[in-house]
Amino acid sequence: MVEDIRALAAANPVVIIDGRSGAGKTTLARMLVERWPIVGRVQLVALDSIYPGWDGLQSGVEHALNGILRPHGRGYLGEWRRWDWERDAEAESHAVDPALGVLIEGSGILTPATAAIADVRVWLESAEPGRKARALNRDGETYRPHWDRWAAQEKAHIARDDPRALATRVVEIP
Repeated sequence: MVEDIRALAAANPVVIIDGRSGAGKTTLARMLVERWPIVGRVQLVALDSIYPGWDGLQSGVEHALNGILRPHGRGYLGEWRRWDWERDAEAESHAVDPALGVLIEGSGILTPATAAIADVRVWLESAEPGRKARALNRDGETYRPHWDRWAAQEKAHIARDDPRALATRVVEIP
């Protein structure tokens, strides 16, 4: 994927990474940030910081589209608000500089609307047993009671948006 980014010859590319919970999106995003092939830093945005609670997959994606991706694509400063999971409320705002590249990772981010803006679109595919084990190992027992309702939102996204078909790169994770 580093080659995909380098081949763009753009100073401020947009990369999005989608996949179901536990597929490895955050790990891949961090690896790309470490190996970012363009001079200057990349701005990493994790949708886990934006989703407004356990029923907020679609709302989080819309926030990223309208607050980050569309402004960035037009050369304007973008903004997103962090979701405070403990307070169950919005928290501080974060700016996104249009002069720099941006990498957004999170379930649901690859839609027809975001695909039209993103330069590199990654879909991570992984079977449920491995994903669930990784997610519960990562987030502990706080995630277990929410797994099914979050998975239902992911399933609806896949049926509606077909993110795999929109991807420029599909990565299979065991």
